[in-house]
Amino acid sequence: MIEDIARVLTAGPALVLTGAGMSTDSGIPDYRGPDGTRRVTPMHYSEFVGSSEARQRYWARSFVGWRRFHAARPNISHHPVTRLQQLGTVGPLITQNVDGLHRAAGTREVVELHGNLVEVVCLTCGARIDRPTLDARMAMDNPGFDVDSDEIRPDGDVRLDSVDVERFRTPTCHECGADTLKPDVVFFGGAVAKPLVQHCYDPVDTAPSLLVLGSSLQVMSGLRFVRHAAKRGIPVSLITRGPTRGDDLVDHRVDGELGDSLRSLVEELSAARL
Repeated sequence: MIEDIARVLTAGPALVLTGAGMSTDSGIPDYRGPDGTRRVTPMHYSEFVGSSEARQRYWARSFVGWRRFHAARPNISHHPVTRLQQLGTVGPLITQNVDGLHRAAGTREVVELHGNLVEVVCLTCGARIDRPTLDARMAMDNPGFDVDSDEIRPDGDVRLDSVDVERFRTPTCHECGADTLKPDVVFFGGAVAKPLVQHCYDPVDTAPSLLVLGSSLQVMSGLRFVRHAAKRGIPVSLITRGPTRGDDLVDHRVDGELGDSLRSLVEELSAARL
């Protein structure tokens, strides 16, 4: 099947769509187990905007989780994608991940469909601040908050006891003073901005093929592009572990370890150029 996918990619640079499975080898788990069952439910957007208590809970958990999340580095799945770009067999990349690891691996033309945790925006006045700067401010505002956790979630937070959450001082906007700072990412229950969705549809229409990596396609934000490609007769290849919501839409399917499969794909395409 890797040989079949390689042949598809030789027809021209494929558009790539990636999900949480790309980052598991970097220590950032995906949302679902091998059977597709959700392991954790992240904070819902309506809950976050609904109360100061919810925002306090989010930021306390995120403050602890950020240390490990921010330390994550690209893995054996990210680097082959960059190499495939260098070989000219893949082109732009759309990712559902918010960890910035594709860019860190040197991949170009990356569209972060759900945003990036490194950016924070005030929902009241629109002011923006980068996460490392905000993290330093939170550390100053919460001296002695030395809670630790071995856990990390796909959205960068952790579980904390309520006694720890209640003593955490929620960050406020440096411009308007409101406690409505939010990572500039799409929360569970939120929606990707329509202009960005259309921006992603355009390369689907022009790509010779679509290559999906590390995604179960359980949410519509990614599945819609696979449906669109299939409807237009654009070949779709998919590499990930376990069943996906788009299995009936793809032309070539590899159920296996992403890193090993991508390494084999790079070897196959490198050999074809010799």
